Amino acid sequence: MLDLKVHNKIPPEKGKVLITEPFVNDDYFGRSIILLCEHNEEGSFGFVLNKYIDIEIEELSDFDPSLTRLSKGGPVGNKHLYFLHTFGDKLSGSIHISDGIYTGGDFEELIGMAKLGLIKPNQVRFFLGYSGWTTNQLEGELKQNSWLVADIMSTESIMDTSNSSIWQDYMNHQGGKYKAFSHFPENPHLN
Repeated sequence: MLDLKVHNKIPPEKGKVLITEPFVNDDYFGRSIILLCEHNEEGSFGFVLNKYIDIEIEELSDFDPSLTRLSKGGPVGNKHLYFLHTFGDKLSGSIHISDGIYTGGDFEELIGMAKLGLIKPNQVRFFLGYSGWTTNQLEGELKQNSWLVADIMSTESIMDTSNSSIWQDYMNHQGGKYKAFSHFPENPHLN
């Protein structure tokens, strides 16, 4: 196993992404990218960015389905709808994450914006559930080399639900052996 000091040069914090190592085999977290929306002494939470649910968002609300795909945010609270957006203070109650990315806010206001046609593609994304860690749980997983912590490449990379290669893109962006990892097959036995 890799030394944590070398492996995770960037500490986990709000506004960073977690990239799963290629050998993690898990329905939610295998080859996942997670945006960390909070990380403090009480724990951490974020949303899986690259796992989707086959349901049209219009079945849940008044949103035009061309605006977004519904994502599996994680295994916690997966009966609840959460969202990221780029509206900032234009949406009451928004919480700033990083680089023009926000979470939460007044959902009725968001519905109103959608009804008025004020939402463009990649300005909002929806998640069923979230990914959560209790105190020191994420640090333990980092020591086990389950995750790589990285900076956000761009707001667009976080908000674009049409990019099916985000995990590969982020691994490749890390360079070195991670660039090679980005080309590993999901099932090496099929190689």
